[in-house]
Amino acid sequence: MSRRVMVLGVGAFAHAVMAILKDSGAETGCYLTRSYGHFGPKSVGQTWNAEEYPSPLDLIDEFCPDLIIPMSIAWAEQSWSKTLVDANAPLLSAVGEAMQIEISRDHAAQLCRQHGISVPDSYLVQNREEAIELIRTKPGPYVLKNPICSPFSPLHTIVCETVEDTLGWLHRADDSEGLFLQEFMGNAEIGHFVFISGGQILSLVTNQEYKRAFTGNMGPVAGAPLGGIAEADPDDRYGLAKQLIHPLKPWFEKSGYYGPLQVTAILRNGTWHAVEYNIRLGVTTAALLLRMLDKPMETLIEVANNRIPSMEWNQETRYGCTITLAGQGYPYVVPSVPRLPVDIRQPLDCDLWWNEVDGLEGKLCMASHHSLDKGHRICDVNACAAELDHAVAKVYENIARIRCLGSYYRLDLGQSLWPPGRGF
Repeated sequence: MSRRVMVLGVGAFAHAVMAILKDSGAETGCYLTRSYGHFGPKSVGQTWNAEEYPSPLDLIDEFCPDLIIPMSIAWAEQSWSKTLVDANAPLLSAVGEAMQIEISRDHAAQLCRQHGISVPDSYLVQNREEAIELIRTKPGPYVLKNPICSPFSPLHTIVCETVEDTLGWLHRADDSEGLFLQEFMGNAEIGHFVFISGGQILSLVTNQEYKRAFTGNMGPVAGAPLGGIAEADPDDRYGLAKQLIHPLKPWFEKSGYYGPLQVTAILRNGTWHAVEYNIRLGVTTAALLLRMLDKPMETLIEVANNRIPSMEWNQETRYGCTITLAGQGYPYVVPSVPRLPVDIRQPLDCDLWWNEVDGLEGKLCMASHHSLDKGHRICDVNACAAELDHAVAKVYENIARIRCLGSYYRLDLGQSLWPPGRGF
């Protein structure tokens, strides 16, 4: 009897996870949590729309998944979340107090300081007036964030590189939930993923995300990265887990933490500084990680049940690269964008995960947008290989086979944001 997995999400993330685990022999389903990005998941397995089923509890009872994978932490805000947790459902996510390391930015910073982990200076203020007064006394560039991390937060991350940038954005930033100001430490971020399970911390991959919209790290920070690279790193070769995750082991035990965890970090003066933590697989990295594991379904089920997984790696997929094809206007609000056709001019020989597209009269087109008039993400193209340059070359060769008027993608993946001689 095949194992069953239910994804809570939409778009390329759900499409990729479902398809890869289906390749691993699983029966897949998806609870579609938003009103868009349905095409990909529907092409792989059974789906249920949250607009029709406000709670997935009865669906879960009927489908009986061996594994439930949330795309974001938004599930914990729903009225049915406590019932799901109390039922000891096989969630690939931390729950309860353990979620606070992602949800509350100030809590995460304080937690790091308590356990000797270096973090950027940060300040929690109630409104922009307090923030402006803070900058008068502690001048410098800051990254502006919402105090509570949520996909529905009124303020999404704004990276400011000068004092003037920070003051300029503060006059426009939505401070309805307060503001979290984090010292700007540069753009050379890197991340590291682990599984925490069975009392052990198991290193997985080190990754780098290309968060700004355009080649050369130009343009705004997009809602999700426009690309990323990842390296299988079970030995923690850069020391990220050792410095930024292992010291938290007493808190993991106290909070009952198990599941995936990512730390995003910046290196300054030879010391890693933790910028933030995420308790999910990661929108850009999940599909690459799952292709790197020999038995992804079995591994994830073990972690969701707090057991030590048997980690088996595919040496032919040690490196991965993902790149997003962005539609006309993305990520800006623009005049109405027509439902432009999406043409695959030549078959792809790597992974293709659909985001906001629809089928129209037997052909693919950009989806009519769900909210504001704006461009959006069309798809992600992913490739894994034994060497990074081969993975990068393959995604560029394949994404060039897809045409949609006015679409674009970054041209600099694999060109590291690190100082020369470090990392990828």
